[in-house]
Formats: sequence, C-alpha cells, structure tokens
Amino acid sequence: MTDFEIQLGEHVLRAHQDGKPVVALESTIISHGLPHPDNLRVAREIEQTVRDNGAVPATIGMIGGQIVVGLDDAQIEHLALAKDVAKLSVRDLPIAAARRADGATTVAATSAIAEAAGIRVFATGGLGGVHREANITFDESADLTELARTPIVVVCAGVKSILDVGATLERLETLGVSVAGYRTRRFPGFFITDGGFDIDWQLDSPEQVADFIAAREDQGVSAGALVLANPLPTGEQLDPDLHDRTLASGLALLTEQNVTGKAVTPFLLSHFHSSTEGKSLEVNIRIILRNAALAAQIAVASNSASASPVGFSAP
Repeated sequence: MTDFEIQLGEHVLRAHQDGKPVVALESTIISHGLPHPDNLRVAREIEQTVRDNGAVPATIGMIGGQIVVGLDDAQIEHLALAKDVAKLSVRDLPIAAARRADGATTVAATSAIAEAAGIRVFATGGLGGVHREANITFDESADLTELARTPIVVVCAGVKSILDVGATLERLETLGVSVAGYRTRRFPGFFITDGGFDIDWQLDSPEQVADFIAAREDQGVSAGALVLANPLPTGEQLDPDLHDRTLASGLALLTEQNVTGKAVTPFLLSHFHSSTEGKSLEVNIRIILRNAALAAQIAVASNSASASPVGFSAP
C-alpha cells in the first residue's frame, strides 16, 4: 500500500476552503540557490511578501518522499539546513519519492506540481534555459519543455544571464510559450535590467495579467505558460560592467574545471557571489521579493475577476 499523492499544507488547504488566492514558490532557492543562513531568512521573507500583498504562499518541496504544496516553517527550515537535499526536476519526482528523499523543486517541477494542485501563479527568480554552446552539449533546461505544457503564470526576472538568452527566447517561441514583459518590451537578464533582446508583448498591470489567465482558459487553445518578465529597475541591478567581468571569468572556470549539467548554475551563482563580494546575492534577493509581490498582486486580481479562486481549480 502506497500513498505518494500530493499533500497540501494546512495553510494552503485553508486557503482552498476559504477561496483565497495562492502563489506557488519554489524550494531550490532554499536548498541550492542561496547560502546559509540567508536561505532560511529569505525563504521566510518571500512568504511574508506574498502575504503582505494579499495572497497565501505555497512553497513546494519534498519531505521524506512526500510532495508538499505549502511547506510549514519547520519543513522549510529542514530543507534549509539538511545537507543531502536532492535538486528535483519533473523526471526526478517519482524516483525521489520511491527513495523517500528530501528534495527541492526546480522551476519545472514547481510549475508541474502547482498546476496539478490547481495553482495558476508562480513566483521565481530566473528561469533555466538554453546553455551556452548547447549546439555542442545539448544542455537545455527542462524548465522550457515543462512550461510548454503547463498553464501557469511564471513571474521571473527573465532567464539567468549565465545562459544563452537569445537561444532561450527562440526555444520558448518554438515551444509555444507566451512571453511578455511587465511594463517593458525588453527582456531582462536576471542580475541586469536589460538582457539585450526585444520581446513582442507588454502587460502593464496585475489586472491585464489576470485577463491573460481568463483568456487562456476561456479560449481553450493554448496549454502553455506565460513567462512574465519583471525586470529590476536600473538603479537596483548589478553593475553591468561588474556583471560582464564576473560572467567571463566564471565561464572560463567552467571550462577549466569541466563543470557540466546540473552543477553549472549553482557553480556560476556561487562564483558571482564570491567575485562580487555579495553584491549579486543582494540583487538576487531583490529580484525574488519583487517577483513574489507582483505574483501575489496578480493572484489577487485574478481571484477577484473569477467565479472560483485563482489559487485552485474547481474540485
């Protein structure tokens, strides 16, 4: 007898019952994205930011093989402190469950789990995407293909600038994933405000994003996500010259040390942290808090505009 079904945290279950809007949050930022003790502090700040903007936070992760939508504070602390937390994409979920593992969910896994739980809005920092020299390595994040089949709004600061931004945008177009800038027609580059590429669409308010959610559901044509690119104000970005120098040295180290696969992103983010003397960490935190606030505002707007709560599909 097994019981591997998705479990709703108590506060998320209450939100379901009370018809409150819910925002999904990933857990890789807790276990793999930020150093301790910043990871635990920021995880709590993210959840509080969602609450401050009128929605209920649902941080998603795996505890002892059980997927939980809405980790409680003790579970978040466990993922922040545990040493052998697996980084889980969608393909890893049943294997990790079978092994009764603790796991932190990527953008792909968080999106898929949130959609399965009926949550339609997700806040993260930056997407994964097509890696540099992917024409040789075939290294491309599972985030992209998952977003092609998952009807969710992902509020992010574009894709991480360590990736091939142009190739990622091309893949998103091929896969049928909607992309819009929030109050901009330029695609952000995570640490930097402008990633160097134009995008076709711009949405200017939480209400317009709520209309997107309604239109997608009413039309019944597109099954893909909306990548809502929310850039940092220029005064809050990492200094572009410092960014470019750090990226160049980090890419050189990747080659020297033969770092590949899942290890690339945490390696480069760690290099950014050390080489910028913590400035990139400060920017990273500003990004996720701003995205959490906007995601909550979108969930509230969509909840107000619909007959059923945006946090959950009808039972």
